[in-house]
Amino acid sequence: MEVIIENSVQDICKLAAKFVAKQIRTKPESVIGFATGKTMVGLYRELARLHEEEALDFSGIYSFNLDEFVALDADHPCSYRRFMEEHLFQHVNIDPDRICFPDVMSSDIAAACSDYEDRIKKVGGIDLQILGIGVEGHIGFNEPTSSLASRTRLKTLAQRTMHELARHFGSVDSVPAQVLTMGVGTIMDSSKVMLLAIGQDKAEIIRKTVEGPITGLVPASALQMHQVAKVFLNDEAAQSLTLKPYYRWAYEHKPDWQRFDR
Repeated sequence: MEVIIENSVQDICKLAAKFVAKQIRTKPESVIGFATGKTMVGLYRELARLHEEEALDFSGIYSFNLDEFVALDADHPCSYRRFMEEHLFQHVNIDPDRICFPDVMSSDIAAACSDYEDRIKKVGGIDLQILGIGVEGHIGFNEPTSSLASRTRLKTLAQRTMHELARHFGSVDSVPAQVLTMGVGTIMDSSKVMLLAIGQDKAEIIRKTVEGPITGLVPASALQMHQVAKVFLNDEAAQSLTLKPYYRWAYEHKPDWQRFDR
């Protein structure tokens, strides 16, 4: 796991976007796993800028989203399909036929989850999975106590998660209680993973994720076992890390052949 820290939100979003851009430029047909949430807005804004100003080409990629609310129509203002359209897809040249979401409207949820796993395998697996993190350590909607070997499945949201989402839906009662989400095992199968976290409210869970024990109580801690995991943090999100000075020093002294930002 490599921890990368920048002082500002803007700087860390730009650096994270460079990592995504290098993946796409190196392999134009990359399979990218996308995440949603306010943390991703700055990242996707920068990716859209790279498309507009530096011709970053999304036409060959496949996209697979981490999760979606069960029985929520794609056109609903709070759907994650709508989020992706508004913040990224409509701003770049992605092929609509290569955009994939779990089928949350299916009458057979178990089959829909199995089909999503099969679709990922059919295109060769996820090359780069983008992740945010919840304050309790969930990646995707893998809430605490999720199996670290889990696959795409139905999950019931924790009450704290539902309260966090209520600001988007208008009330807690309007938040769907169930979601379909890639499992931790699905995420870990990705060739590369990157986690982006900003703000001091994420500082304690980042400490547990990066420096704490690997445990189902903090699902994101499984990323410690991934061979290519990049954790992008602004200074506030990194403030509780014991080895913060070392992470900064190590990144600044990387050899050129290991760098993606040049």
